[in-house]
Amino acid sequence: MTAKELTLQSEKNRKRLLEVVYNAKAGHIGGDLSCLNVMTALYTEIMNISPGQVKDPNRDRFILSKGHCVESLYTVLESRGFIQPALVNTLGKFGSVLSGHPTIEVPGIEVCSGALGHGLGIGIGMAIAAKMDKRSYRTFVLMGDGEQGEGSIYEAAMAGHQYKLDNLVAIIDRNHLQISGNTEDVMALDSIRERWSAFGWDVKEMNGDDMESILQTFASIDYTNRKPHLLVSQTTKGKGVSYMENVASWHHGMPNEEQYQEAIAEISARIETLEHTLRD
Repeated sequence: MTAKELTLQSEKNRKRLLEVVYNAKAGHIGGDLSCLNVMTALYTEIMNISPGQVKDPNRDRFILSKGHCVESLYTVLESRGFIQPALVNTLGKFGSVLSGHPTIEVPGIEVCSGALGHGLGIGIGMAIAAKMDKRSYRTFVLMGDGEQGEGSIYEAAMAGHQYKLDNLVAIIDRNHLQISGNTEDVMALDSIRERWSAFGWDVKEMNGDDMESILQTFASIDYTNRKPHLLVSQTTKGKGVSYMENVASWHHGMPNEEQYQEAIAEISARIETLEHTLRD
């Protein structure tokens, strides 16, 4: 897909995400929206993965380390045919297989995740296994920026360099807000580039709000340079819903009926514009 086509798909996913969270009356909408572009690109264009190959030993692996944003993952998995809309509609309902964090009972999900700080270590293990088994698959790990306060991440970072895991891509969703406020007030992270470069990682920055930047950055990765890769994805908390953007309270806020309809109308207008542009 082109960047515009992927942007359109991401907006459709965004609309569906709002529907899912609103109907479930639960979720972490702000972080869901900030990482949705990257996850749409990964599952639609970048990763070697499809519903027909969920057990293929050479499939690419994805770990949502910021597992509280699982609603965005469910939405993307639905858009790619891994799970059906009827199943996604059960989120928040008694007896549903869908939880508030990723679980392996759901097709397309590799590991149970969401205990912050654990995802990268699991990804390290998968990437080492690929090297040992001489497999071609790559492992992608999406972390939150608030999650970077977890010390286990830096143990994993050292191991990634030690074992020269150039088949591993970690992504930080850098939206600058966590549940308790701005990351730089809670536990300052900058400079992320200098920190991870010192650990021996190949670090790149991208605009995670822009599909062209996302595609160009992933295309620029050298999977033979004997270094693990870190992408700092500069994003906006609540991206795509104007009244949610850069507002910490939307970390897990729930829209009321009026707010929901306003968000749906806003996203629908962008979808209509993009569809018109692609037709011309």
